[in-house]
Amino acid sequence: MATVYEIIQGINQAAANCYDGSSEASMAADGKARSAGLKREDGHYINDRRVIDGFKVVFHGPILRIKYQAEVRIQDVKDNGFEDDIIRHLEDIVKFLKKEYKDITGDTLSLSKEGDHNILIQRISNYRTDCQAQCDYRIGGIGDVKDVGGKSEEGRVDSAIRDWLELGPGKKRPKNDTRKS
Repeated sequence: MATVYEIIQGINQAAANCYDGSSEASMAADGKARSAGLKREDGHYINDRRVIDGFKVVFHGPILRIKYQAEVRIQDVKDNGFEDDIIRHLEDIVKFLKKEYKDITGDTLSLSKEGDHNILIQRISNYRTDCQAQCDYRIGGIGDVKDVGGKSEEGRVDSAIRDWLELGPGKKRPKNDTRKS
């Protein structure tokens, strides 16, 4: 059984193995080509028009958030099935992370989807748009970690603010204050 630290370290290393150029065996440090299903992996890395897309992973307690970002043309956004294409890219990234995690650690990675995909399209110019998509997955095998956003943090902050407000004018004075009342 792996510790929480080892699981997170394995996921981070799996995500790091998808650097730009890792899809070409000649560019990879270990000579192994890796494909995460990104658009930039299609075509030749020097001769073809560069496509800007990528992903990152963020941890929120036992939740792994995968964020995908791409620069797309406006005419591609208007096509039917654009949203399905973005969702397919997110699912390909999850498959890549599971495969790389198994290669790195020898253990399997269990990710169960939580909630829906969130996709945000923003216009950059008359030709280009920015696409940001994310989806949350619960990491299997992490039972010691609490969910982020619990009530205990709010109570602690509220009491600190109340204590500070009680120190207002005329209420309490510090011991070293020698001014006249």
